[in-house]
Amino acid sequence: MLRPTLLALSLLFAIPAFANSTSEERLRTDWPWLARFQEDNQRLVAEKAAVDIVFMGDSITQGWPKKQPAFFAPAGRVNRGIGGQTTPQMLLRFRQDVIALKPRAVHIMAGTNDIAGNTGPMTPAQTQANIMSMVELAQAHGIKVILASIPPAAAFPWRKEVAPAERIQAMNQWLRNYAAEVGATYADYTSVLDDGKGGMKQGFADDGVHPTADGYAAMIPVTEAAIKQALGR
Repeated sequence: MLRPTLLALSLLFAIPAFANSTSEERLRTDWPWLARFQEDNQRLVAEKAAVDIVFMGDSITQGWPKKQPAFFAPAGRVNRGIGGQTTPQMLLRFRQDVIALKPRAVHIMAGTNDIAGNTGPMTPAQTQANIMSMVELAQAHGIKVILASIPPAAAFPWRKEVAPAERIQAMNQWLRNYAAEVGATYADYTSVLDDGKGGMKQGFADDGVHPTADGYAAMIPVTEAAIKQALGR
């Protein structure tokens, strides 16, 4: 197996190359980062905590509680976002970070970093296969599924050679259709975030990708409606 370069790692985690020794070690020893939430998962299971919904995703999910803490204040809302992650990494930790917690629902927001190629080139079909596997796992365990649209982005600051807008739009159309096909709920964040040109509305993302507090505030009504719809089924 080829050893990841410092440049590749700096792009993957969007942090300076000199800070990558820990990240590089983790990529070799815990690629999906199963250790990240392991202790908290064990605590929740031991307490037999009632989990209403788990939010599975990447940095967009990870950053949500910091920008809108009140949204995660109600008991039973668990965040399992990890910055930089792709769908194969999420799939590998899905059983531990979602199924083991026995939530009523899971909110899956994934695909941004697949398009960016954070863990290597990926085709749309490969991304879709990983999402389908997560959905199938959830539904097999009686967990309601919310499939989130990929937030719009006209460019990726850490991967400037990629033109993501059309690829995001195509993946979102597939997500909408697949959700309808399998009885999942589709959370359409494009309707509140898109500037009409495939990018984020002004003020909704400082870097064009990661929502600001205002961006998350615009998303929350969509999320709440999706949770209500999913749990009402």
